[in-house]
Amino acid sequence: MRRGGISLGDVNCSGCKRPIPYPERYLLIEEKEGKVSCLCTDCCLSKGYARYTEDKGERVLTFFPEKI
Repeated sequence: MRRGGISLGDVNCSGCKRPIPYPERYLLIEEKEGKVSCLCTDCCLSKGYARYTEDKGERVLTFFPEKI
């Protein structure tokens, strides 16, 4: 399961190991084995979990998959 969140400043990225500062967004991924990964926006963009879309004339970051 994937969930997006806003860091309160005490979250570290599982990909690049850097602290995710407040109020940066991050993605929490729960795997079947019970493993939990937190990824910063840079890691999400590089791995394809996040993308930018145009919404009402603004560029918006989204964690939702593209519509089929």
